Amino acid sequence: METESAIQEIARDGYSRLLAIVASRTYDLAVAEDALGDAFHAALRQWPNDGVPQSPEAWLLAVAKRRLVDEQRRKSTRDDAEPLLRAAAELDAIEATGRPDPSSVVPDERLKLLFVCTHPAIDVAARTPLMLQVVLGLDALRIASAFLVAPSALSQRLVRAKAKIRSARIPFTVPESPELADRLESVLEAIYAAYGAGWDDAVIADSPRRELTAEAIWLARVLMHLMPDEPECLGLLALLLHCEARQSARRDKQGNYIPLAEQNTSLWSRPLMTEAKTFLARASRHQRPGRFQLEAAIQSAHASRAFTGGTPWSGIVELYRKLLRIAPTIGGHVAYAGALLQSGNPQAALCELESLAGNEVTNYQPYWAAKAQTLLALGHNSEACVAAQHAAGLTQDEAVRRFLMKLVSSGASLAL
Repeated sequence: METESAIQEIARDGYSRLLAIVASRTYDLAVAEDALGDAFHAALRQWPNDGVPQSPEAWLLAVAKRRLVDEQRRKSTRDDAEPLLRAAAELDAIEATGRPDPSSVVPDERLKLLFVCTHPAIDVAARTPLMLQVVLGLDALRIASAFLVAPSALSQRLVRAKAKIRSARIPFTVPESPELADRLESVLEAIYAAYGAGWDDAVIADSPRRELTAEAIWLARVLMHLMPDEPECLGLLALLLHCEARQSARRDKQGNYIPLAEQNTSLWSRPLMTEAKTFLARASRHQRPGRFQLEAAIQSAHASRAFTGGTPWSGIVELYRKLLRIAPTIGGHVAYAGALLQSGNPQAALCELESLAGNEVTNYQPYWAAKAQTLLALGHNSEACVAAQHAAGLTQDEAVRRFLMKLVSSGASLAL
C-alpha cells in the first residue's frame, strides 16, 4: 500500500514532466503516452517487491525507452523507426546522468508540452481537453463529463489533435518573441477555460467538475513556476485564487445561490485572498498590465469588502473600462454593465447591454440575467420578467434557476 501511494505521488507530480521529455523526442504524443503507461504498469508490478528505486523518474524513463525500442523493432520502414531510435538515444543520455535527485535527472519540459497543446494548428475546441489529458493525466471520460461532451466525440477530437502534432511535426519548443505573446495567451485561456468548466458545479463535492477547478489552479501554479517573470501568469493565478476563495459562500446551507454582492465575507478564504494579493502585487511590479492582471485586480477589489465592509464600485467600473480596451469580450461587457448597475447607474448599464449584438447574446445566460436585474432596477418589470425567464431557461444550475425565478416573481408582483 505504501508503494502504491508512492507511485500515485510520482504520477501526480512527475507524469507530465516525464511525458513532456518523451514526447518532445518522439514528436508523437500517443506513442509517448503508451511508453510511459507501460512504465507505470511495470512500476506497479515490480516496486512492491523490489522497493521504490532511488531515482524513480529515471527508472520510469528507462522502461519507457525500452518500450520505444520495442516499438521501433515493429516498424517496417526506417523513416518510421528513425524518430524512435533518436528518442531512445536521447533518453539514454539522460539515464546516464542518473543521480538520486529526480530534479537533476529529468529536465522540466512541461512548458513545451503546454505550448504544443495550444499550437495554432490544433483545433481550438481540442486545446483545453488535450492539455488536461496530457499535462494533468485526466482521462477522456472525466474531461468529457466536465465539458458536457460525449466521451466518444471527445476521444475522436483528442485523437485528431495528437495525429496533427505527429503529422505536422509540431516542435516541442517555447516560441520566441513576438510569437510568444500570442501563444502564451492561448495557454492562459486554456487554463482559464478549464477552471471555468469546473466553476459551475464547484459546490458539488463529488462532481467531476469540482476536481477540475483544483486541477486548473494546480496547472496555473505550474505555469507560474515555469515562467516566473511573466506577469500574466501571475495575474491568472491571482484571478483563480480570488475566485476559489469565495467558493464556500456561493450557496447557503439549503443550497440556494447567493450572488457575489450578497455573500457572507466571513466565509471567504483569507489565506487564498492573501496569496492572490501577493501574486498580483508581484505582477504589477513588471508594469506590463494585461487581461488577466486586470481581471484579478477586479476580483481583488471585490475581496476588499471582507476587510473594509464596502465594495469600491467606481474603481471596479474603471478597471472594467481598462479591461475592455485590452479584451473587449462579451463576458467583459456584461460584467461591466453589472458594475454600472451596482454603482448606481442602471440606465448606463442598460445602454451597455443593448449595445451588444443580438446574435452574440441570444444564448448567453449571464447577459439575460444582468438584463433582468437592470430592467427591474429601472422599473421595467414586465420586460424584466421576460429576460429572467429567458436566463432561467439557459442555465443548468437549479439553484441559479430558482434565484432567477424569484426575480420573475418579484417583477410580476411589482407590475400588479
